[in-house]
Amino acid sequence: MKIGVISDTHIPVNASKLPKKVYDHFRQCDLIVHAGDVVEESLITELETLAETKAVQGNMDSLGIKKRFPKKILFKAGGKSIGVIHGSGHPLKVMDVVAAEFSPKPDIIIFGHSHLPVNEMRKGVLFFNPGSATDGSCSKGCSFGTIEIDGDDMKAEIIGC
Repeated sequence: MKIGVISDTHIPVNASKLPKKVYDHFRQCDLIVHAGDVVEESLITELETLAETKAVQGNMDSLGIKKRFPKKILFKAGGKSIGVIHGSGHPLKVMDVVAAEFSPKPDIIIFGHSHLPVNEMRKGVLFFNPGSATDGSCSKGCSFGTIEIDGDDMKAEIIGC
């Protein structure tokens, strides 16, 4: 199971569309997860043409996104439990905020908000923030990610745009 992970796209505020590299990678995915701040719903429709897409709302999302998607989701994929939430608060404390939202803890927590990529195992939980695919001002550049699940093995990767 290969999952494409994206967050904080802010389409069309930061860019009119995603970088080509995102589409190239996501065409090879079984599932796409957007961790909020989509802004305009048309992006989700576009992602759905590539693979099944799950999303949560972020603090900057349009009313249409907020009506369509919840604040957090919990689901199974590839035999792993996955929690997705946008996050809130200070960028350096977002991981603590999102961890407190899930009890018991899932195998993977996908989040956004800070635009700072995170790929970290903490107490048996993979915390994964892909960064922003359209705004690299908070980190070393724009980014997105993939998570591959094969039985008990997980491989997560942050990919620069």
